[in-house]
Formats: sequence, structure tokens, C-alpha cells
Amino acid sequence: MKIKTEDKVVQAVLRKMDERSLIGQKKYGATMMQEIKDEKKDLNRFLVDVQEELMDALLYIEAAKRCLQNEVEECLLNQYENVENIKVNNEEVL
Repeated sequence: MKIKTEDKVVQAVLRKMDERSLIGQKKYGATMMQEIKDEKKDLNRFLVDVQEELMDALLYIEAAKRCLQNEVEECLLNQYENVENIKVNNEEVL
């Protein structure tokens, strides 16, 4: 299958999906299509998998938000410290 899009973001995501598919095939010993054909997974199991992945995604989002908050707070503290360290010379007011 040749990818026709010129969009670099889409290309990067497709590459990652391909890599993830290969990892999954190695880990589970089958493609998703084989799991369907061989009835290793039914619709309910796929839905449970999706539900679990979405719950994981929510945890990752929350963790990322906390990391971002910490970085913002650290940046603000650094800016405040830089402002405090500025020396102002007495200037004559005209």
C-alpha cells in the first residue's frame, strides 16, 4: 500500500501505527484480522479493549497536565527570581 498524502504529520502517525501493529503481532502472535477470523476475540472483547485503552489515555492526560502545571510554575518562579535580581540605578527625575 502506497501512502499518497504529502502531510508529514499523517505520515508520521501512519508509521507509528505500522510499528505498533508489528509489536502487537509479535506480542499476541496474530494480526487483528486473524483474531477476528479465528474467533480469538469477539465484539465484546474488542469493546473492552477500547474501553481499557481510553481509561489509560485519561490517566496519561491527567499525568501530562500535572507535568505541564509543574513546568509552568517553575517557569514563573524563575521569572520572578530574575525580576528580583535586577538592580536599578538611581536616576534623576526631570
